[in-house]
Amino acid sequence: MVFIVKVPGINGLGKTKGCEKAGNAILESLKEIYSNEQGKPIDVKLLDLEEIHLDNSNLELSNKLIYENAIKILSDKPKTIFLGGDHSISYSLARAFLDSCKDNSKEPVLIIFDAHADCMPLVKGSESYPTHEAWLRGLIETGFNPKNILLVGIRNLDAREFEFINEKHIRIVHTNQLLNDLDDTCDIMMEFAFSQDKELYLSLDIDVVDPAFAPATGYLEPGGLTSRQFIYLIQRINKMKNLKAVDLVEINPVLDEKHGMITTKLGAKILSELL
Repeated sequence: MVFIVKVPGINGLGKTKGCEKAGNAILESLKEIYSNEQGKPIDVKLLDLEEIHLDNSNLELSNKLIYENAIKILSDKPKTIFLGGDHSISYSLARAFLDSCKDNSKEPVLIIFDAHADCMPLVKGSESYPTHEAWLRGLIETGFNPKNILLVGIRNLDAREFEFINEKHIRIVHTNQLLNDLDDTCDIMMEFAFSQDKELYLSLDIDVVDPAFAPATGYLEPGGLTSRQFIYLIQRINKMKNLKAVDLVEINPVLDEKHGMITTKLGAKILSELL
């Protein structure tokens, strides 16, 4: 059974307040989905659930708790879905994934769906708990091999991020490449990640989806994927036997109230397809 963990962490420069409520909101919306598209029945009462309880006013302690809980979960569970929270939680989750892979003699691979690279310079003194704009740079500087990272759907880069990505030779799949041939590009992504010696972590920032389909997030970037395209890609990648962990982040149910909760419902739909 897939293990689901709520991680209500936020460190988003004031832009992500409300994302800490996403886990509960997504699970509430999941009650309206009776089966996923593979025909698997969905019953929220039967899900294997846990929450990492966090105090977002204490970032150092929050990151410590996320890391310690995640490394235990990753050693015990065959597949885990982490419900954020904003993208800052991925720093400690992916650090735990990296160390878990080392313990199991596996090569860690990270595929990130995001409109942004999240490679902004780290603020001095906060290297151990980077914001949602800097978590990936922090992860790489902690020791995650950039050749095992694939950024998908990036469409707004700061000049400093562009320089960092080029310096580290991080691979990017641009949105136009996906649109030109969704099937073949998905094949390329799966080939990048699959091997008996590799384990895959999939990080899903909802803003990779066009704001027309997912308006309740902090940084709206026009020109993204449709919700249907995104769901299709998730369905394909979810078939990979070496998929170890997934995080779903940056959904803000507080902002979503004026949009009929469409972003939260999309989060529930994504979660249902991962079960």
